[in-house]
Amino acid sequence: MSMQQHKVAIVGGGPAGLMAAEMLSQAGMAVTLFDAMPSVGRKFLQAGRGGLNLTHSEPFPAFLGRYGERADRLAPLLSAFDGEALRAWARELGIDTFVGSSGRVFPSDMKAAPLLRAWLVRLRSQGVSFHLRHRFLGWHQDGGLRFTTPEGEVRHQADAVVLALGGGSWARLGSDGAWVPLLAERGIAVAPLKPANCGFEIAWSDAFRQQFAGTPLKTVVLSHSSADGRSEQRQGECVITRHGVEGSLIYGFAARLRDDIDAQGSALIHLDLAPGKSEERVLAELRARGSKSLTSQLKSRVGIDGVKAGLLRELLDKASYSDPVRLAAAIKALPLRLNATRPMDEAISTAGGVCFEALDERLMLTDLPGVFCAGEMLDWEAPTGGYLLSACFASGRAAGLGARAWLKTQATP
Repeated sequence: MSMQQHKVAIVGGGPAGLMAAEMLSQAGMAVTLFDAMPSVGRKFLQAGRGGLNLTHSEPFPAFLGRYGERADRLAPLLSAFDGEALRAWARELGIDTFVGSSGRVFPSDMKAAPLLRAWLVRLRSQGVSFHLRHRFLGWHQDGGLRFTTPEGEVRHQADAVVLALGGGSWARLGSDGAWVPLLAERGIAVAPLKPANCGFEIAWSDAFRQQFAGTPLKTVVLSHSSADGRSEQRQGECVITRHGVEGSLIYGFAARLRDDIDAQGSALIHLDLAPGKSEERVLAELRARGSKSLTSQLKSRVGIDGVKAGLLRELLDKASYSDPVRLAAAIKALPLRLNATRPMDEAISTAGGVCFEALDERLMLTDLPGVFCAGEMLDWEAPTGGYLLSACFASGRAAGLGARAWLKTQATP
């Protein structure tokens, strides 16, 4: 069989699946992409609503470190398609990018839709066929793929398959984790899906919740020490929610906090509400208030008002709030007890998925030759900031190239 005659099925129309389709269609293969939703790239478009963060410009060693325990397994994929390569790929589609002040990389217009439209035009020009409203049901006894559609069940035969079915968050956009039992039935090792880049629950009082839910908490330093003694702190901002806290600063610690909750039932963080001021200086300002009210002195001399002042009143008893020594200590290290993660479907992404140990270096399932996996359905996680999309693009590319290489070994003269 020649390469041009090979038929490849891609299941999942997010960035990983689309990138796999690109790699395969470039080689002249007959590529059919299936997606359960009425259109492809829905989560990709949602991610771009506040500005599409494609990747990050930090040096590669630091970039790779964002992937934690899976950094070694993702290293060859990400080094083969790093941030600069991703930006060059976008330029080929007519999409210029820029590096923001935080080092994050965005399209010049900050939008996801123009990039997706240009990408789909190119894929269609390369012969990729799209079948929407096709929900994956697993495999038939004859090895064919099963899909349910509005017209009933259909089957599809392919010489190779790339699964890019996403994680388990944002089910309304197609990422519902329904594939997990389908692979488990085939004996594939799948780590349980868990929320990542998620919010956490805190038992706020009704009064605090009503006054401050939805309020951003800006310019704080979050510190966390895990049970194994690892300590980390980072400055940023987050948001008070009805249920607790969420936002970019929280997401950067989410894996550590989730693991603490799993192991101990809760997680403890500390917030420095006055970065740049020492505890000694804060204490001196509190003691020098004279006839001023404490509220006025906190605002004018320490920079504590609004939600920050509300947090102090919420979490300190009256004796601590009125004692300058204890109040200064709380301003510099306010303890917050996180009781649970928010539900997985609210999370930006998920941890868990197909174990890398079940895959070869081409991302092919060793127990299902010819079946490749890519994207968020693999067992890795990363914080927001461009790292999620980078690994989805890179793993989709690797799976597509892996399928090409494997099919070449199956070809007969």
